[in-house]
Amino acid sequence: MAEMFKTFRLTRLDKKVRRVKNHAKKRGIMERHKVVTAANRQIKLANKELKKSLLQALTAEEVFDIRMQKALKKYDLKAKWEYRRVNHGFAKKIFEAAKAGDTETERKLLEKNRAEVLALDSKRARFVLRWEEKKSAFVKAGRADESVAEKRRLQFDRQLEEQKAKLSELYEIKSGLAAKNIEQFDARTADKLKALSDKRAAILGRGRTELADDVILSVNNLCMYFGGLHAVDELSFDVKKGEIFGLIGPNGAGKTTVFNCITQFYKPTRGELHFKNKENVTVRLTDYSVHDVVLEGISRTFQNVEVIKEVSVLENLLIAATRFYTASVFEQALHLPILKIEEELIKQKAETVLKLLGLSTYKDWYAFGLPYGVLKKIEIARALMTEPKLIILDEPAAGLNDTETAELAELICRIRKDFECTILLVEHDMSLVMSVCDRVCAISFGKKLALGTPDEIQADKQVQEAYLGVSEEEGESR
Repeated sequence: MAEMFKTFRLTRLDKKVRRVKNHAKKRGIMERHKVVTAANRQIKLANKELKKSLLQALTAEEVFDIRMQKALKKYDLKAKWEYRRVNHGFAKKIFEAAKAGDTETERKLLEKNRAEVLALDSKRARFVLRWEEKKSAFVKAGRADESVAEKRRLQFDRQLEEQKAKLSELYEIKSGLAAKNIEQFDARTADKLKALSDKRAAILGRGRTELADDVILSVNNLCMYFGGLHAVDELSFDVKKGEIFGLIGPNGAGKTTVFNCITQFYKPTRGELHFKNKENVTVRLTDYSVHDVVLEGISRTFQNVEVIKEVSVLENLLIAATRFYTASVFEQALHLPILKIEEELIKQKAETVLKLLGLSTYKDWYAFGLPYGVLKKIEIARALMTEPKLIILDEPAAGLNDTETAELAELICRIRKDFECTILLVEHDMSLVMSVCDRVCAISFGKKLALGTPDEIQADKQVQEAYLGVSEEEGESR
């Protein structure tokens, strides 16, 4: 009974945490949208005023050209239906005559059709000629003095620059106010989440752990046993903020099992996993379900490509962001403005990610049948759609050629820089690991062999033995 009550309290607490996070995100979206909407409104008003000033600054010939273009556009719209009426009217008669074998009637109908089309062309030419005559008369009449027009043009240019400066200043002020409001609200949200985290720790009967400022993930004495098989055994390491951390080892060393424990695909047999989430609050990952870990800021790719091949590349990315909608079921059912705003923002983000990864060409293509290297990039793009603080890449270079691997190395470094996230990498391609990783942890049979810089790992004797083995003489001497 006590255990059921504890579970009930934890469930209620988790719902409250999600509600606080959604409210914070929704508030941020609406604040930014207000800034953009206000700026667009000011731009629209400014454009209306500038349009009037521009018309005043035009010469007589330019003014008349605008009027003439409008008249021609209107005339061509009406003439289009006249041409269609003539051609369709004769088409049926000509077809019937051809079917009956009456060549004389068919010839006469074709000539008559051509004559009517020429008449319509002649009518348009006369219309254009009349407007040209009007234009000539209008310009000769001198209804707009060239010197006055030049002065007005200079005045317009000056006014345009002033409007640009004014709008830019206004946008900066409003953006600053919005950023300040969001920052204050985020600070209050962080305090609420810390209080809720303390409450969770109290319910579970343990204190809250705080990670060092430069650490984002802490793995402490991690164990994962499958019956008598120790896949991971007393493994410990810390991942620092903003670094590319490599996890290497021979086949069967337990690398993917470690990833599965971090993302809660597997619940560890023993050990601690602490992570500093999006709100900068230290959380215990083992307290979360596998589908909730992504909300804390951890995203991953898989050894085997897991894209949805029946939909387009863009839709693959949009699907990845579905967990991050803040609009409620009620708001989605009624299609309230917040839903439209969120959809637009998510689509813009997906297009930005595709552009960064060089996938814009494939945006509307179905994922089915695309090259393997492209599918790997789509998986990484989908991981980026979740706004992660930590991305876990599980053998991203598997199946790639040397050129594609070199491109992947550049891409990993660019992702760290542009998205300001930490990367945890498992890879068998040592040239990739040694070229991009800041620190590397080598494991074998679930145990840690060494932890250090790539050069230190390459020089470590235990790592060399794990990968290359030992000679019979050395084995006997031991």
